Amino acid sequence: MPIRSGGRTGDGGAKARGPAFDWTRNDALVAIGAAVNDLIGYSLGAADNGRPLTVQALVLVVLAAPCLLARRARPVTVLCAVLALGAALNLTTPQGPHFSAAYMVALYTVTRLRGPGVTAVAAVATVPLTMISGGYGDSSVLTGLLGNTVAVVLVVGTGLVVRRWQREAEAKRTLLADRAVAEERRRIARELHDIVAHHITTMQLMAGGARANLAHDPGAAREALVTLEDSGRMALREMRQLLDVLRAGEEPEQVPPAPQPGTGDLGRIITESRLAGTPTEFTVRGTARPLPPTVGLTVFRIVQEALTNARKHAVGARAQVRLTYGPDGVEVEVRDDGAGGAHPGSSRPAASRHGSASGYGLIGMRERVALQGGTLETGSCDDGGFRVAARLPAGDPGGHREDRRG
Repeated sequence: MPIRSGGRTGDGGAKARGPAFDWTRNDALVAIGAAVNDLIGYSLGAADNGRPLTVQALVLVVLAAPCLLARRARPVTVLCAVLALGAALNLTTPQGPHFSAAYMVALYTVTRLRGPGVTAVAAVATVPLTMISGGYGDSSVLTGLLGNTVAVVLVVGTGLVVRRWQREAEAKRTLLADRAVAEERRRIARELHDIVAHHITTMQLMAGGARANLAHDPGAAREALVTLEDSGRMALREMRQLLDVLRAGEEPEQVPPAPQPGTGDLGRIITESRLAGTPTEFTVRGTARPLPPTVGLTVFRIVQEALTNARKHAVGARAQVRLTYGPDGVEVEVRDDGAGGAHPGSSRPAASRHGSASGYGLIGMRERVALQGGTLETGSCDDGGFRVAARLPAGDPGGHREDRRG
């Protein structure tokens, strides 16, 4: 049953005050059930003992039910009211030992919503207060005292167990939420790494090319500077989109974010790779079709990271990008020939290529592919180059036309 504004939200003794009758439908059902149970119990007890049913006694039994509606906002007050009504009933209508359903509900609520000190006082006070009566003998008193004590222990024990279970469940929900936040932050870190590594490397190479060609080939220098400007602008836009995730909820976005890149954007990074000094071939096999957005983004990031690594670790190498559409998936392969430092006779160790297996780039690729349920192969080629190949399942894209983006 949900705790409304009058309930207690923590496990300590703190009291959250609210409207006394801010009750729910479940509270009403509990109150009705307690009233029906107590009426039946009182009627059967009166019939067994040959006592007449009086209007006064029936009213006192029924009056405990409305009190239970405020039990979440004022649990101690409700328990006192229920005990007072029970004592009045016992004094006006002598009857045998009993522990009503209203007692149970009120004491259970105090145990659930109040601290150990208040619970202990309530439990100790409940036993003698439920024994107030002048209508039965010593043997009945002893029997009633034992029975009511056992009932109080069971009710308090149940409340403590449920409270502990709720505390553990809340802690588990908090832990899962923290893990989800951590996973999201790791995803953002991978995205930022991919963006920064690709665009900053491209900008560095474009700036170097412009400087080298500025004197004797102003046209090539101008083209490199234009690419440098576009790459910087795109890097800032993509970084801003990712960082906006961290500020979600602070203020509404006025402009909808641009769509995530996909296979339709591969031509752009192929062109950037060529302009950055890495001759790159791009081939598509099979019939191109729209892919799910997450699959298209994964393909884009793999190609982006692989070409960035080729420029960083195999300067002067030629690269090949091959995208293959299959009936139930898509395959992407990026291969470079290792020129400029990756051949068998090179002084650069092969293990240093592409950050080995411990770099964030390859780790990010593996995590992305694993998230999509695909497979990834990376490693050095026999001719000294490096190969990155991934196979991703691609189901129904859900109506997204990702591959048609310009």
